[in-house]
Amino acid sequence: MKLIEFLKFILYLIVLVVVLVIVRTYVFSPVIVKGDSMDPTLENNERVIALKFGEIQRFDIVTFPAPTEADTNYIKRVIGLPGDTVSMSGDVLYINGEAIEEPYLDEYKSELSEGEVLTWDFTFETLAQGYHGNPPVSQFTGVTTVPEGKLFVLGDNRRISKDSRIIGFIDEDQIIGNVKYVFWPFDRFGSI
Repeated sequence: MKLIEFLKFILYLIVLVVVLVIVRTYVFSPVIVKGDSMDPTLENNERVIALKFGEIQRFDIVTFPAPTEADTNYIKRVIGLPGDTVSMSGDVLYINGEAIEEPYLDEYKSELSEGEVLTWDFTFETLAQGYHGNPPVSQFTGVTTVPEGKLFVLGDNRRISKDSRIIGFIDEDQIIGNVKYVFWPFDRFGSI
């Protein structure tokens, strides 16, 4: 009888491991936020859940492999979808020529002194020439809209974020997950 119970236990463990691997591979991934580029929305060392299914929408927060750093993932906000034009003027975001409210930046903008901006002006043309002291990004040369299969992403802490203004467009198929929930620390537990 003990052998049967032992085999049942082993079978239970195998099934449990298979289910956990499937869920981790296809449903969600836990992610640790490193750095301050998404402040105040996401803070350094927060633990979040990134869902691995569903369509990416504008203003979703996504995680993807860092294009220039091995074994590192970035977390950024999707601003431009394929076919969009994106620009910034006077600290106002424009998508397809329309001024867009960014309420997730209100906390940072309220702390700025008179005349200070959170995000310096840019267009795809100026990014192709170099952005605020950064080298030019060749992906923007001759581009007027976000190309098919690509995304334009920005960090919420625009003054320090290494995002599409510096690294260029992100491939849609490189998205690891859509960050939806904070699970640690508990005082910030909940959906984003």
